[in-house]
Amino acid sequence: MEQWSEVLEAAKVKAEKCHCCKICNGKACRGETPGVGGKGSGEAFVRNYEKLRDVLLVLDTITTNEEIDTSADFFGHRVSLPVYAAPISGIRQNYGADLEDGAYTEMLVEGCLQAGTIAFTGDGMYDAMFLDPLAALAKRNGRGVATIKPWQEKDFQWRAEAACEAGVLAIATDVDASGLTNLRNSVTPVGFKDVEGLRALKKLANRPLIVKGILSVKGALKAKEAGADAIIVSNHGGRVLDECLSGIEVLPEIVDALKGSGMRILVDGGFRSGLDVFKALALGADGVLIGRPLSLAVIGDGAEGVKIYLEKIALELRETMAMCGVKKISEISREHVKVLF
Repeated sequence: MEQWSEVLEAAKVKAEKCHCCKICNGKACRGETPGVGGKGSGEAFVRNYEKLRDVLLVLDTITTNEEIDTSADFFGHRVSLPVYAAPISGIRQNYGADLEDGAYTEMLVEGCLQAGTIAFTGDGMYDAMFLDPLAALAKRNGRGVATIKPWQEKDFQWRAEAACEAGVLAIATDVDASGLTNLRNSVTPVGFKDVEGLRALKKLANRPLIVKGILSVKGALKAKEAGADAIIVSNHGGRVLDECLSGIEVLPEIVDALKGSGMRILVDGGFRSGLDVFKALALGADGVLIGRPLSLAVIGDGAEGVKIYLEKIALELRETMAMCGVKKISEISREHVKVLF
């Protein structure tokens, strides 16, 4: 397969619970959980996509002829572009694909590495939902990020130890999963973490700690106080709280609040093109995570599908940089976009 459209068509046959829309904007799957839709009315997922349309690009083509360089740094690891696979689990349950999480992650991680970037692996209430994906990173010298749910300390600890043994680049924890009823009542219950609780997780991580699920300046400052090395501005793909803000809406104020702190700021939620990635970088993000489309890439054509999708994103990013008059990721700034919200 050579085209993303072909990969998506193949995924339609295998992903029985996903509409596999040409534009993955959350409208067709509103409220479909289990499934890939947003929670409740699905408005938060839809908002993620639509608010990105309110960030417009500023054209500037009177420029020099240097080659465009999309490469970036991820905690000392060079990547071909600052775009990463978001942590997703429950592929069979949510997509209806005949695919276990371990096999899914194996192909996701390999495809990301072939494209020159990395994946965040997932976690779940059963041990295998963490260990099987982690094994995919261990086979590749830990080139990726292990995500750990905000479990009680003993359950976080053994996962963190296993992640460190696998040599992962960093450990992430999606704190916005703390309020999910199914996980609070699961065989391995999650719990809310205050600043002290996050400090304890940071100590257990023994790696750069990335806190996922930040959606306010207040939350960002708490993560900073706890010693987090990075945050992911995210509403969990619209799957934890209906009618909440999107990541791109709160990104600029969070960037301003953390200026000079040294913390890395990533963002996710509705990013579907290299143009979208450029917008986030222009508003101050250090990188972008993409979830649902990459899951469909795996379902459609395995590691090759992931590579095809990420190469599409990279091409779109290069073209956008060229048309906006920038040659390096570090040159992208707020002067290159107009925000309408």
